[in-house]
Amino acid sequence: MENSLKKLLQGYQSFRKKYALGDQSIMHYLAHYGQQPQVMVISCCDSRVDPALILQCDPGDLFVVRNVANIIPPYEKDGAYHGTSAALEFGICFLKVKHLILFGHSQCGGIQALLNNNITKNDFITNWVSIIKPEDTALQHADDYAKLALKQSYQNCLTFPWISEKIMQQELIIHLWYFDIKYGQIFTYLQTKNTFQPLDF
Repeated sequence: MENSLKKLLQGYQSFRKKYALGDQSIMHYLAHYGQQPQVMVISCCDSRVDPALILQCDPGDLFVVRNVANIIPPYEKDGAYHGTSAALEFGICFLKVKHLILFGHSQCGGIQALLNNNITKNDFITNWVSIIKPEDTALQHADDYAKLALKQSYQNCLTFPWISEKIMQQELIIHLWYFDIKYGQIFTYLQTKNTFQPLDF
């Protein structure tokens, strides 16, 4: 445990040197001008799937939301608490991001929980992942369901009136990306072919 903390402190020191020291630093600029990201990412909490690291981004490049299984819930305007929906609203309506990336991945524990119902005595997880409906019983592997979940989250995006409006006005593009942990490779969904293919450089 002590080694883990030491690694964090060393990382913090490197961050300060690279991004925070001096009047011309990125952090100084962001503090003065505020954040203006053009890209929003909905990613999983999985410790192996950090979009800023995978995409080698600097502070200020991405507006990121992370939740279990990178799920977009349907639009529900009620008195309940909707953290992911609130973040979507902030990114799309206030920051006016141009791209929304739904960032799924292989070996997803949330998807496994959905399929196997193997997490017991939990307060929130089972209900949360049930947003995704495993309708296609022909699928054989949890990773296939993770890709299905991306497509269902995309459909849920369209239930938000201000997302649909931005898409119609060509002010927002939604991307479905799937990250293969073993190979460190991103696949992007092509709607015209209904398939995921390697993301081109």
